Amino acid sequence: MKKIIIILFTIVILNHQLQAQGCVAIRGVGGMCMLGSMQADTTTWQLSINNRYYDSYKHFIGTVEQKQRAALGTEVINHAYTADISITKKLNSRWSLSFNLPINSNTRSSLYEHGGLERHTTSSFGVGDVRFTVYRMLLNPATSHKGNIQFGLGLKLPTGDYKYQDYFYTTTPGVRLYGPVDQSIQLGDGGTGFTTELNGFYNLSHKVGFYGTFYYLINPRETNGVSTARGGTPSAASIANGSEVMSVPDQMMVRFGANFNFNKISASLGVRDECLPVHDLIGGSNGFRRPGYIISVEPGITYKTKTTIFFANVPIALIRNRTQSVPDKITTQLTGKYTQGDAAFADYAINVGVSFKF
Repeated sequence: MKKIIIILFTIVILNHQLQAQGCVAIRGVGGMCMLGSMQADTTTWQLSINNRYYDSYKHFIGTVEQKQRAALGTEVINHAYTADISITKKLNSRWSLSFNLPINSNTRSSLYEHGGLERHTTSSFGVGDVRFTVYRMLLNPATSHKGNIQFGLGLKLPTGDYKYQDYFYTTTPGVRLYGPVDQSIQLGDGGTGFTTELNGFYNLSHKVGFYGTFYYLINPRETNGVSTARGGTPSAASIANGSEVMSVPDQMMVRFGANFNFNKISASLGVRDECLPVHDLIGGSNGFRRPGYIISVEPGITYKTKTTIFFANVPIALIRNRTQSVPDKITTQLTGKYTQGDAAFADYAINVGVSFKF
């Protein structure tokens, strides 16, 4: 049987936990494009490890960068590292099972969270929200050599600590408060969610093909009860607009592009859109969240041997948009003054990993 050319890039993020490039806390949305099950070979197991890093510091309200934040030294700086470990079992040529475990290490440096007088850092480290997924090829791989579509349905469990705490400094010298860290560096979101995926490819020739991925995480839970007051007392304004507790938002990702195959080396170039919606598909949308989206150009390279695949890609942000949240809209209605919060975004993210077939 003629082997299908591998054109889908292996990317493992979960929240998730994959985070998007900044304070818009999109976790684990990269998904795994199920490299093993997209091939017509005898592979039954696949282990993939993806390492993702970014640092975010550029603030946006809508699509407008708030350059004064960096100039004044008031910007928030997030450093986020995730090691995603994914194990895939190929049941047959059309069905496969996957388990994804993210391990996160995050730091957040800011002024405003620590009394506004000195810059201090909070951090989080640990396991994120795990995910189990069942995949099926919609077309028979034995006869569909030029292209195929894979559907995935998964369950995301709230295994990551969504109440992770650290110390926050106050305006009183020597006095610190112990409370939940910012939503952007929490290890989990506190909700049981359901994931849907579509992964597809089409080969024009042995050298050139196209790929596409759609991922959506449905989080029915509205809020997780975790305070946003950093160990203090919620303000009257946050209680009025519902942002005194953290939201459990949906997440979405779309990827598409072209792949160019040169024997053991493949290069790809595509577009990536990661989004944290304002409104959820199921359940309410209140609570604190920083909705928004990042549209990036995504170059990548893959080197493959018979049993091992090395891959790297760097999504580079083209458009960053922090949209108006539900609490923002409530405040606008209550005060009669248009309100829209900001979020810090990164310029790019680095993904480097390896996949073993056995």
